[in-house]
Amino acid sequence: MNPNMKIRLILLTLLLAAFTTQAAHKDRHVILISVDGLASYYFDDPRAHMPTIRSLAANGARAKRMKCSFPSVTWPNHTTLVTGVEPGRHGVIANNYFDRKTKKTIPFIPDPLFDKHEIVKVPTVYDVAHQAGLKTAGVIWPASRNAATLDWQLPDVFDQKIFESASTPGLLQELKAKGIPYEKQMEWCKAGNAGKAQRDWMYTRIAEHMITTHKPNFLAIHLVTVDSFEHGTGRNTPEAYWACNDSDNRVREIIEATKTAGIYENTAFFVVADHGFITYTNSIKPNVLLKQKGLLKTAGPRTVEQKVYCLAQGGAAMIYILDDANRANLTRSLKAEFAKVEGVEAVLGTDRFAEVGQLPPSEDPRTPDIFLSAADGYSFSGSANGDKVVSATSGPRGSHGYLTTHPLMYANFVASGAGIRKGKVLPEVSNMDVAPTIAALLGTRMKDTDGRILSEILTR
Repeated sequence: MNPNMKIRLILLTLLLAAFTTQAAHKDRHVILISVDGLASYYFDDPRAHMPTIRSLAANGARAKRMKCSFPSVTWPNHTTLVTGVEPGRHGVIANNYFDRKTKKTIPFIPDPLFDKHEIVKVPTVYDVAHQAGLKTAGVIWPASRNAATLDWQLPDVFDQKIFESASTPGLLQELKAKGIPYEKQMEWCKAGNAGKAQRDWMYTRIAEHMITTHKPNFLAIHLVTVDSFEHGTGRNTPEAYWACNDSDNRVREIIEATKTAGIYENTAFFVVADHGFITYTNSIKPNVLLKQKGLLKTAGPRTVEQKVYCLAQGGAAMIYILDDANRANLTRSLKAEFAKVEGVEAVLGTDRFAEVGQLPPSEDPRTPDIFLSAADGYSFSGSANGDKVVSATSGPRGSHGYLTTHPLMYANFVASGAGIRKGKVLPEVSNMDVAPTIAALLGTRMKDTDGRILSEILTR
């Protein structure tokens, strides 16, 4: 054989091998289930009746704890779960942010203003899967409104008009034909805790329909009941345990749907959470302190002037300094003042933002000048009412948002099914590892993530 031809043949063989390695697995399915608020400590708690999730772990892999992103609230963490990068990079920096120019709070949660492409700055795992020719679906996944790369979707939106207009039109027609009451979305959202289990029941019926009818290669679903009941009563309460079991039942039903669809043997299941939970009985009001310092003025319940403003994120708080001329002095003095406040565990200036995956306001003006994190038993309020910076609540409640190194903030992580090794228990993973690992299972690859592929739990 001509030496040049031999070299070309070798190169062609290598190229084909590389292509085959990267080719998407069109017979593989991955279902990502987020049980909002399912802390890692529930897994070994016998009072949390979760036979399905524990069975998945016994037949697959789990981590004793999964580190989440700061602030440990819903929207940034769900976005990290599907992008594999920190909030500062993907752009969904908190549940909301304060606009320095308009002096108004701009919400991300629950997607009332923005489509996915307007706020998520990096590729998601469903973007990558869709571009590889795989079918994708999302059920109430945060920051996914009108995502062009979800073939079937219903967004995590409360308002019924937006909810329906941003959902896949053909899908709504299919749900109506099956009697799945998507028209109840706003009504059940407004019902608060009373509507959470009903919502999860409906979301699961929608996921079942997607699985049995369309058999997507990737499906992400967000369940909300555990988070809701923990907010109302605190962690490790009878109500929270009931919610853990309710969500476990929803996971079981999703698994059963894959059996009905005939894809169970080719499906991997990831059951994760966005954050843990802390019980608090004291509320910290940074805006009251700012009012006392003359940096914020109110008229009744309204804020009428602010040189500095606090936007609360549960166990975290974002301090925005709006007096540009005195920014340096105010930053220095306020860091010292907040460090003395009862229940404030950490005060982070911009020099520490990189530690928690956030950009300084010089690079992203949506971010604050100071981050605060509360101690166990405390949570932040954005209220400026009253004259007490710290006051007792009317009873125990639950919160999240705290520094992600707090032992109670770690989230659940279980992976099981096709392509997952049996019996693997990892000490700790990051929520940034979820997306690249799912991409690898689907035969695709996410580039330039902050997380890694959990190759030790994969069969190949």
